[in-house]
Amino acid sequence: MEKRDYKKLLSEFYKASAKKVVVVDVPAMNFLIVTGKGEPGSESHQQAIEALYSVAYTLKFMIKKSELAIDYGVMPLEGQWWADDMNDFITGNKQNWQWQMMIMQPELITRELVEQAMQTVAVKKDLPALDKVQFQSIAEGKCAQTLHVGPFSEEGPTVERVHQHIESLGGQLSGRHKEVYLSDIRRARPENWKTIIRQPYSA
Repeated sequence: MEKRDYKKLLSEFYKASAKKVVVVDVPAMNFLIVTGKGEPGSESHQQAIEALYSVAYTLKFMIKKSELAIDYGVMPLEGQWWADDMNDFITGNKQNWQWQMMIMQPELITRELVEQAMQTVAVKKDLPALDKVQFQSIAEGKCAQTLHVGPFSEEGPTVERVHQHIESLGGQLSGRHKEVYLSDIRRARPENWKTIIRQPYSA
């Protein structure tokens, strides 16, 4: 049985320092994705996360039991956040926030395997967001990123540091604000939560 740690293989994108902002060029990768609207932690948001993890873990065990016999760890949850009126982020109108929750999938995973996994999950569980799961390729391109340590509610200064770094490079913000959730918030204390903050930009 071969073991693969994609967090290590792709450490440039899944490991960051809180001490500095760095530039990364994120290539196209495949994701399981659910798109929605509303504040973090809302019912629809939680349903999306449950559906994503259910399909992701089903795929993991499918590959492990297949002829490939590869055992890999399920990747961290990631989220893109935006709003039609970006002032909604400043004023805290969270009901207007839009999001895509996603989990990166190894190159081993095909669309056909995803469809099989979703059928398997549908038999075992009644998940409201299961039919919203999509399999897509996303290329974020050139981004600035850093690590935020602490609760999500205190991300503001960290996000500002990333934006200032982009401005110092003569760049302009482009694309959607991205967060990579490295901690299990069910177990870790909020002050210890680790989140990669990433922002695409153009030169």
